[in-house]
Amino acid sequence: MSPPGSGPRGAAAAGRRGCGLLALLLLLLLPPAPGAASEITFELPDNAKQCFYEDITQGTKCTLEFQVITGGHYDVDCRLEDPDGNVLYKEMKKQYDSFTFTASKNGTFKFCFSNEFSTFTHKTVYFDFQVGEDPPLFPSENRVSALTQMESACVSIHEALKSVIDYQTHFRLREAQGRSRAEDLNTRVAYWSVGEALILLVVSIGQVFLLKSFFSDKRTTTTRVGS
Repeated sequence: MSPPGSGPRGAAAAGRRGCGLLALLLLLLLPPAPGAASEITFELPDNAKQCFYEDITQGTKCTLEFQVITGGHYDVDCRLEDPDGNVLYKEMKKQYDSFTFTASKNGTFKFCFSNEFSTFTHKTVYFDFQVGEDPPLFPSENRVSALTQMESACVSIHEALKSVIDYQTHFRLREAQGRSRAEDLNTRVAYWSVGEALILLVVSIGQVFLLKSFFSDKRTTTTRVGS
């Protein structure tokens, strides 16, 4: 008599459990459905304007978030338009901001970042454009029973990982901004030190010549006027 679970039924059940675990692992490792979000970091030269386009269906909730990482006063102009050219969002010289809207019609939406007010400083800009909601990890269609304990744990882990990604992005941008400011401050300190050294050298040479003039003999000439 074979032990429980060692027969054909046990092997089939073990195979089903293995396939289920493999499918669950793939769900955790595979990226979410396309069109969920777009994250880009790009260089924006001085006197330049960069536009991006996104096809959005009516009723879709979208969020635009941007931040200037490096350059000048860390500010940029931002403008968002619907397919008909109507302005949905417009801000001037903003360091960072977030705007959420719901598409009122189908079409191509345009959002632009402008650095045209700057004459010699280029910027580095990061933006995150989220279109729609993230698809559920376990779709509720054709489900009769509630989520199992393992599925609930997977959903919690998935949400926690998304929060971790958001925090990592935030701190990565803060680190890049802080590094840029530190490098800029280091450059200014270096130039200031060189300038101070040159000023001290010029003052020292001037004092040497001034002291030398005090101790040098000056020949005086006298002229007799005959009677």
